[in-house]
Amino acid sequence: MLKEAKRLSALLLGPAVLISMSGQSLAEEVERWGVNMTQGVTPMSRDIYDLHMLIFWICVVIGVLVFGVMFYSMIVHRKSRGAIPANFHESTKLEILWTAVPFVILMAMAWPATTTLIDIYDTDEAEVDILVTGYQWKWKYEYVNQEVSFFSNLSTPKEQIYNQAPKGVNYLLEVDEPVVIPVKKKVRFLITANDVIHAWWVPDLAVKKDAIPGYVNETWAYVEEPGTYRGQCAELCGKDHAFMPIVVEALPEEEYQQWLAGKREEAAILRELTNQTFSFDELYARGEDVHNRVCAACHQVNGEGVPPTFPAIAGSAIATGAMNDHLSIIIDGSATNPAMRAFGDELSEVDIAAVVTYQRNAFNNNMGDSVQPIDILKYKQGQ
Repeated sequence: MLKEAKRLSALLLGPAVLISMSGQSLAEEVERWGVNMTQGVTPMSRDIYDLHMLIFWICVVIGVLVFGVMFYSMIVHRKSRGAIPANFHESTKLEILWTAVPFVILMAMAWPATTTLIDIYDTDEAEVDILVTGYQWKWKYEYVNQEVSFFSNLSTPKEQIYNQAPKGVNYLLEVDEPVVIPVKKKVRFLITANDVIHAWWVPDLAVKKDAIPGYVNETWAYVEEPGTYRGQCAELCGKDHAFMPIVVEALPEEEYQQWLAGKREEAAILRELTNQTFSFDELYARGEDVHNRVCAACHQVNGEGVPPTFPAIAGSAIATGAMNDHLSIIIDGSATNPAMRAFGDELSEVDIAAVVTYQRNAFNNNMGDSVQPIDILKYKQGQ
């Protein structure tokens, strides 16, 4: 029995020792182990972290007191020591006490929690608005009233994914186009989805919102220091759910404005390219790049596909048939095969013209024809 008492004492003293340590140093150790939430880089994220630690320590204290009294009673007032149980049925004072104390504790926890929740949902007076749309499996960012929009895709090399090369530091957390925001400005994110439910989650910003088709959620962030912050889709959205990272790059105001101007210039150049006529070789070369970057994930680099879900492009009725049928399945998607989604919004007119030209002439299809970006624009406008 003495050995059991020593074990129980150790269980009681363990939490007490933890409480006696510096709360900050213990929190840092727990975060280093990776079992605690991050403090983040925004005032809101730090408020959430402080609330989390406050509630945690309240629960620890309650647990130590309750189990301490329970274990003390079991050890000191056990039958083997001759303890005689008290004989009573009710106590008005005790009833009032164990009703009032939990009420006071809950009110003490509810006040900071409610204040923090109100701040979390306060998206008013934002200086930058960004529409975030989830696609299988990428993100689209549109800067409201800025004429800037782009898709952000996973950029981790496939050699790393298939264990053919060492994995990088930011494995599966790197993209070709990060979303850029200015520091020291309130940025509102309007979050929705194009196909299935996704979730836009960046722990350092304390932001996690579901992206639901046909519905727009709101959240916000105020980053104080420049930096790069990474996250992922936090909703199981399909077979490539793990390949849908988020990268947020916070820049000083001057650099942010320069980046914004550069994106506007890119959009203007792309609009000009739509009205240009490209040679067959130019379209073919660009189309090969688009195919390898966008289409090869399902249809393979050699165009053989993965039947029956992802049919081959080599020798297919689409790639060797009528041009409009080929344009329709790329721009509008397939009505019979949901795996073939619409790329009309994801790819520019130039890229669609290039990849169609490439697919109709690569893989021994040898159709000998091509299509220009202006034809793609006219096709879209004619719908």
